[in-house]
Amino acid sequence: MWSLTDTHCHLDFSSFDPDREAVLERAIHQGIQHIINPGITLATSQAALRLARKYKGLVFAAVGIHPNEGMEWQDHSIDELREMTGTPEVVAIGEIGLDYYRNRLAPELQRTVFCMQLELAASLALPVIIHNRQATADTLDIIHDWVIQLEATNSTLFKRPGVFHSFSGDIETAQRIIDMNFYLGIGGTVTFKNAKGQQELVSKLPLDRILLETDAPFLAPHPYRGQRNEPAFTALVVEKIAELHQVDIRQVVEMTSHNADILFSWSSSLDNTIL
Repeated sequence: MWSLTDTHCHLDFSSFDPDREAVLERAIHQGIQHIINPGITLATSQAALRLARKYKGLVFAAVGIHPNEGMEWQDHSIDELREMTGTPEVVAIGEIGLDYYRNRLAPELQRTVFCMQLELAASLALPVIIHNRQATADTLDIIHDWVIQLEATNSTLFKRPGVFHSFSGDIETAQRIIDMNFYLGIGGTVTFKNAKGQQELVSKLPLDRILLETDAPFLAPHPYRGQRNEPAFTALVVEKIAELHQVDIRQVVEMTSHNADILFSWSSSLDNTIL
């Protein structure tokens, strides 16, 4: 049996309401050992934490406010996020970052909310899950300054600061991110038949910097493209990465799971109580 980690799945979304436990059963059958459910608002962060408590050892939570949801940010938001942490079910701050594509919140306010959540992560020694869409220059500048501060304060996060979720940039950007000790999340888009650029990129990425993700319910891999995505489809992502790297699939499984173990520091005291 494989031991896979889906490092980004919005299991709390309503599209999973009719059959969430069946989805988890299929995930376990495909060798999924851990699933990270990131929040995008205060409410979804709370929902992610409830699911993590219900399915201990299988589902873990990240808490944060997505840049597209930053209009909900209030003075008390950082305190509410902090209150959700301090439990082994919360393993990261996220999904946070910048999004200049949808641009629902003014860029300067996005940057303020982003930086406040990065400061929270540093104070808690929790890695971050980064969303970046058409905001690479600003995202990298902010992260660079943050990482410098981590190093200056001898933070344990310096060697494992986080992951750039659903990475689709070029190899030069990937190298800058790797140089800051970040991981790169790779999902179902790498399996798309017309994703030659993404496939070429992934073939060049070092396996010790790759994390698997689905971003379910979005971006289902081939041959399920256009349908609802789910954690079980992580198996299709790992198969494609092994093909691109021309290595045995077990090598990719072992390395990506090891990467997730290092970044998220699963608590060995949690028993898998699923279903």
